Amino acid sequence: MNISGFILGVILILSVYGGVNYYIGRGLFQWLSLLFPYINARVYAGIYLFFALSLILGFLPLSASLKKIMSWIGAHWMGVFIYLFLFFMVADLVIVLGSILKVIPRPIPQNIRFYAGLLVILLTAGLVSYGLYNANQIKYVSYAVQTKDTTLAADMNIVLISDLHLGAVNSERNLEHIVQGINQLEPDLVCLAGDIFNDDYHALRNPSAAIELFKSIKATYGVYACLGNHDGGKTFNEMMGFLEQSNIKLLNDEYAIIDERLVLIGRLDSSPIGGFGELKRKDMTETIASLPTNIPVVVMDHTPSNLDQYGPEIDLVLAGHTHRGQIFPGSLFTNALFVVDYGHYQKDADSPHVIVTSGAGTWGMPMRIGTHSEIVSILLR
Repeated sequence: MNISGFILGVILILSVYGGVNYYIGRGLFQWLSLLFPYINARVYAGIYLFFALSLILGFLPLSASLKKIMSWIGAHWMGVFIYLFLFFMVADLVIVLGSILKVIPRPIPQNIRFYAGLLVILLTAGLVSYGLYNANQIKYVSYAVQTKDTTLAADMNIVLISDLHLGAVNSERNLEHIVQGINQLEPDLVCLAGDIFNDDYHALRNPSAAIELFKSIKATYGVYACLGNHDGGKTFNEMMGFLEQSNIKLLNDEYAIIDERLVLIGRLDSSPIGGFGELKRKDMTETIASLPTNIPVVVMDHTPSNLDQYGPEIDLVLAGHTHRGQIFPGSLFTNALFVVDYGHYQKDADSPHVIVTSGAGTWGMPMRIGTHSEIVSILLR
């Protein structure tokens, strides 16, 4: 993208964000004015502006401590912002339709506006509170997958996680529970299907503690990973060093043969944010064609938008990325964008099985509404 296009894009995004904030801020002020008739408009505007700008300030080159504070506030504000906008839109639409149908008198009575605003506040507060709680609850999901014409000497228990987003709000606090959950499943193999980091390695609060937690994972054949779209950028080398210290075997368009029983391929993500240094996603057609044909082939590919690249020679594709929309109505968009945005899928008998996880962590707002943070166990038969 050229500079002028980038600037126009930024201006457009800020204009939309500013317009929506004006709509929300005006609606909140009108409701508060009914409750507190003498509210100071300037004080209110200053407080609201602080929260609205927290999303932007968290991306600016501030001091590390201030950046973390603004990122924390901005992450929570993101969820509040989304639901205030949605509920104010619904409330205003109901009031307008009610007045057109003459169910609500004109001019609109103040008590109707007051209770509509109160309902918006209560619904937003309730959903955000639930979302914060629910994001920290780990759900266990299991699948059984039968290999095709290949031979598996014995069943293999694979544990799949993705989208940890280390460096995001609450990510490191939840990592200990995730590792404990993995170990309880006694896996043969652990697969990390991308987005281990959240764009910036330096956002991690305690990398040493996270490394020790990863090293404590107990799996017969170890822990393997592929890179997701957030696992790149300026701190890519530091991320690679972290994974090496954590005893996580990274597959960058490479494969490993697991105990002569399974071929595991890890793909580079097709759209990395900031890039993977000198690494570029390769065409793996020839490599896949040259693999042993007598044992199952499993592929880790972070984003489930490349499924057409895998044919009958692949038994199973493991992906993440979508978060299943993370908060409602996000699932409506991911379901429309991807052939499969969550769960198990197989196009036909000759196609590989596909399992897409909603992820073990969160991106942006530390909330989940209508989705779960999860650890997936797969019995490969």
